[in-house]
Amino acid sequence: MNDYKISILFLLNKVKTNKRGLCPIRCRITYSKKRKIFSTGLFINPDYWKSKEQQAKPTSKENSIVNGHLSLISQKINEAFLMLQILPNEFDVDDIYRKFRGEDSKEEITILGAYDLHNEKTKKLIGVDFNELSWSRYIESRRKVAEFIKVFYKKKDVKLSNLDLKFIKDLEYYFKTELHLKQATIYRSMQRVKKIIQFAIAENYLSRDPFNLYKNKKYKTKIVYLSVEELARLENHTFSQTRLQNVKDLFVFCCYTGLAYNEMATLSSKHIQIGFDGNEWIEMTRQKTGSYISVPLLSKAKAILDKYDNELPIITNQKFNSYLKEIAEVLGIKKKLTHHIARKTFATTVLLYNDVPMEIVSKLLGHSKLSVTQDHYAKVVNNKVSEQIEKLSEKLNKK
Repeated sequence: MNDYKISILFLLNKVKTNKRGLCPIRCRITYSKKRKIFSTGLFINPDYWKSKEQQAKPTSKENSIVNGHLSLISQKINEAFLMLQILPNEFDVDDIYRKFRGEDSKEEITILGAYDLHNEKTKKLIGVDFNELSWSRYIESRRKVAEFIKVFYKKKDVKLSNLDLKFIKDLEYYFKTELHLKQATIYRSMQRVKKIIQFAIAENYLSRDPFNLYKNKKYKTKIVYLSVEELARLENHTFSQTRLQNVKDLFVFCCYTGLAYNEMATLSSKHIQIGFDGNEWIEMTRQKTGSYISVPLLSKAKAILDKYDNELPIITNQKFNSYLKEIAEVLGIKKKLTHHIARKTFATTVLLYNDVPMEIVSKLLGHSKLSVTQDHYAKVVNNKVSEQIEKLSEKLNKK
């Protein structure tokens, strides 16, 4: 229990005097050297207000009504203060005000409660500056954290005020040992939990960050893409089976457009537009980030579109990746092919290795930030720089 005393003072706001000469009455709560001022909704003739006595005088019907309301406000504030003193958690003047208003103290909000508030708020932003896929991942994140609390703490929930470094480390341990997640997935999962904590802090539900002393280990995956030779081998091979030939065509198409699976699957004639340069471009919105992408329709990609009369074959992502394994075996490609490797091939073999600047690569891929592209392809760029330096050295040695 806290030993701090509470002070309740009613003040006139003479600056806001209305046409009838009445002033609004405000209430100021002071606790632990901090203040909270709010409007009572009451008005009074300033001549009738006795500040020292905190009452309206002389006695009249109107003044009695005002005094009665102020007395009730003061009583409710004191009750809220006493209720908070009974609880074991620390509280501040804002908590007293919220308790007086019939709202829960922000200190009483739980981690799953913070998830619910965040998810409800971001749900309304879907299509504005949040996409449904990202939102669904926070729903899944909440499910994982709820299961962790149930397994590790034998509880349904944990108060935000009880979160500490141990909670964070235990959660990471749970992801590793119970869910058997890979490091890249653990990194993203912990980042989402951190986002919820930051949301709680921004909304004044939490005053300290339990992530302060925690370092999330970022796992940098090796960029896998087809080399020039492998891409040529794939392009030049004709499969007798229609399903494999279709997947091969679609894969090559994405190697020259950088489209992700969702964009490829929804591509139609309406997305092919004549650009500012008089050439055909693919114009569409990237589903993952909601960003607008504009990709030139290179000749090899256009040839595949023409082959299928601008209507690419439809195949599920699961079957697509399954058939790619067969294709890799037939062609002797010792890489685990997935649809996403086509996108990586577009960024590296088709663009970066042909001296297309990183800024343009980032734009063509539809990345939300240049830093995302740099993080993924920095090593590829370094290799390219090394190649150029070697060529430069050869030229200089010849002089």
